Formats: sequence, C-alpha cells, structure tokens
Amino acid sequence: MNLKRRRESPSAGFLPNIDPSSPASLARQLYLALRGAIADGRLHAGQRLPSSRLASQEWKLSRGTIAEAYEILIAEGYAVARHGSGTYISPGVPDRLLRAGERKEPAAQATSRTVSQAVTRVLTSGPSLEPQKALPFVTGRIAHDDRTAGLLNRIAGRHMNYAFEGYGDIQGEPGLRAAIAAHLAVSRGVRCMPDQLFITAGTQQALDLAFRVLASPGDSVIVEDPCYPPARQCLTLNGATIVGLPVDHEGVMTEQLASGRLQPPALFYVTPSNQYPVGSVLSLPRRLELLSYASEHGCWIVEDDYDSEFRYDGHPIASLQGLDQAHRVLYTGTFSKALLPSLRLGYLVVPADLVPVFRAVRPALDRCPPTFQQRVVADFLNEGYFPAHLRRLRERLRASRDLLASLLMDRTGDHLAVVVPDQGINLTARSTGTWSNDRAVSAAALAKGVVVMPLSRMNVASCDTSRLLLGFSGLSEKEADLGTRLLAEVFNGRDFRRIRD
Repeated sequence: MNLKRRRESPSAGFLPNIDPSSPASLARQLYLALRGAIADGRLHAGQRLPSSRLASQEWKLSRGTIAEAYEILIAEGYAVARHGSGTYISPGVPDRLLRAGERKEPAAQATSRTVSQAVTRVLTSGPSLEPQKALPFVTGRIAHDDRTAGLLNRIAGRHMNYAFEGYGDIQGEPGLRAAIAAHLAVSRGVRCMPDQLFITAGTQQALDLAFRVLASPGDSVIVEDPCYPPARQCLTLNGATIVGLPVDHEGVMTEQLASGRLQPPALFYVTPSNQYPVGSVLSLPRRLELLSYASEHGCWIVEDDYDSEFRYDGHPIASLQGLDQAHRVLYTGTFSKALLPSLRLGYLVVPADLVPVFRAVRPALDRCPPTFQQRVVADFLNEGYFPAHLRRLRERLRASRDLLASLLMDRTGDHLAVVVPDQGINLTARSTGTWSNDRAVSAAALAKGVVVMPLSRMNVASCDTSRLLLGFSGLSEKEADLGTRLLAEVFNGRDFRRIRD
C-alpha cells in the first residue's frame, strides 16, 4: 500500500546560527535568524516552516523554543498560522524586505560588518517597534476630528513661506514654548518658565536627550516593571544598567527603596499619572516618598506624562514636577496623542540650572526642531482652539472605552478581568485563571486579525504572563464589535494555560 507523504517545504533545510553562550534567549536568536532569512530571500513568501517536531530534530532546539520564535514571527507579520496545516511565511511581508536579498555580497564582507554591543542588546531583547497594522485594539491610533483638521490646515497656510527661513532656536520657537508653559501650569500644575522648555521630535527624543545628559554608561537607572519598551531600549542604547521596580494598583512600589537593598540610581524613569502599560496612578504618599529619596540621594527623575490630557473621571492628576521642591524632576510630554503623531512635537522641561547644559548638548543630536510644525501648533494653542479640541476628543475616547469594556465583559468575561481606566487610550485585562500565556493568546488573536499586546514583553524582571493591553483610540463601533467576537473565538477555541506550547 502506497501512503501519500506530504512534501516538505524547502525551508526544512534551513539551519539557523544559534550561539548557546549568547545572552539572548534561544527563542530570540531563532526568531532573528528566521527573520533575517526572510529579509534576504533565503525563505520565500508562502513557504511552510518546519513543524515544531521536525524543527526540534533538525535544529536541536526544544519544541517550546521553536513555538515561541514562531509566535513572534506571527505577531510581527512575518508568518501566518493556518489551523491544521502549519506555519507559513506571510505573503504580506513588505516587498522592501524581500528585495533586500537580491543584492548578493561576498561572505567575507558580510562577516566583517559589526554593530555596537548596545545595539546588539536592543536587537536581542524586547518587542519590535515596527508600526502595527490598523487592526482592532492596536495601540497608538489617533481619533480623527474634522473640525481640528480644518483649523490646522487653515493655520498651516499662514506659514508656508520658506524663502527666508534659516535655522531656528536650539530650544524651539519661543511662541510655542510660552504657549506650552501656560497650558502645563493650568492643566498639570507644572512650574516652569518658557526658557526651561525644549521642543523635541516627540517624547522619544526628549527621553534620549535627558538620558544622555543625566546618566553615564554603566550607571544604574530604575524603571517601572513592566516598562514602556522604547524608553527601556533608549536606556540600553545609552549603556545604562536597568533595574526594575514592581508596579501595583498604586503605581511603582517605592517602599522597596527604603529597604536598602538597592543602590541609589543615577535616575528614575516613571510614568506616574498613568503607568504604562498597567494603567495605575502613583499615589500621593509614594510620590512624596520618591521625591524625598531623589532629593536625599541626588537622583534625577524623568517624568513621562505621555497622555495626561485624557482624564475621564475626577480631577486631573497633578504632575510630579509640580510637587518637586528640590528641582530633581525633568518633565516630558507630547502632542502625538492629542493632535497628530506626524507633527513629531514633544517637549522636555528641565530645571533652570540645567538649561545651559542641555543647550550645549542639543545641537550634537539635532540642530533645532522643525519650525513649520511649531508655528502651526503655537497658533492653534494661542488662539484658544486646544481646550475645545480636547473636550471633543475626550468624549469620543470615553465612549470608545466604555463600549470596548462592555463588549469585553459580555463576550470574554469568563477569560478576562477588564480594568476600566480613568485616564489614557488603552486598557488592560488580566486572566481570570483560564489562561496563563499572554504571548500565545496574542499570536492566536493576530492570526484572527486582532491585536492584543502581551504585557510580558515589557517585563523587566517580573514573570507575570497573564495580562494583555488593548487600545481603544480611533476604535469604531464596527471594529469593537468584530474584534471582541474574534477574541472570544480565540479563547473558546484553544487552551492557553501552559506557558509553553
């Protein structure tokens, strides 16, 4: 009797280069090897990857390691899982990646190409920062407002004459800095003069500038655990030694500082008004404890207030900077969530005595921020349009939050305990006990066309794998309905109680 044997894909012959002595996990190394093979054309769109059983035999790795690497490929769009068939190279991999393999270079030349140790650490740890597809619950989307779009377009027409433009001020346009200082004083209790502000290309550049000035390579930096990945990767690139402090419902657990088990760091990085990604608010006693510790030990605090405009219930949370009597806090914010990410406008407030230092360093990183966008936003703020825009936006986001929370409770309540946030544009959901592998849930959801972010990818030292992050900004009623139905199908169709598949 002749049995028909399923033909193996050419990918079965692929041999990844794995270094057991590397600090990167085996799963991360395998993922990078597969991604590189896809990018340079050794693995082609549509090819089936080896089953975990066969790959385990050929590559001498555990099936759990292979499953984890496949999950990362699926989550980032490089591969797709087909039920009952296997895992395949995605047909939707961008052409630019597939074309990267067309230019062949000698192997000797390829082996001589090196990058810094800090870059290697970034590449082998943490989630990718590639833009995500516009799918239900993806984070960072912006709710479009026709009225605001019209106003910005009209204001932009005033500033289109580039004929006599030169380099701008190192710190940014004075008019915008004055408008931001006035806005922060009223809405966030930030105490500063316009001369203490630096306009940056979003929060990320503000963090990079602050970390470079305040911490030397090898210095200890304490961050929240879990931590905002781009901030952590920025610290890694700057050579910092990262230490995580756990987070609970009152924010980062500052009582551990008093134990004496931790050496005072060069600086703290915190998101006290809306901890990213958990969503808790740092309580007043802990705020005062953190400020007291920083003052006593000469530590700096970088306060990332990335979405303070979106407070739905109660009064806005006062900034940490506004409580600081020792001038140890640097405050950063952004217009990416409140207006448009493409404007690339953020800001950094520094203590007055550090302004000359930051002015000296800024040109080495960026000669000056772009003038055109600054003038447009300055007029938008100075002419009084911003408060009305924020009121409209808050109401839309509140409705999206309530709709998503209600649908999740109705359709996935057996599996998800939803935390309804008082602030922000994301919500977290914790396992009710029916699952314990957030990465597997995330990969299965993405295969269905839904984005839920596993919080374990943001852990510093924590082993918690039972939480998910969902975005609701820009979420339509249709997307909320479809997304929650698909997510319910994910939970009802598979057992996610094991940490490794």
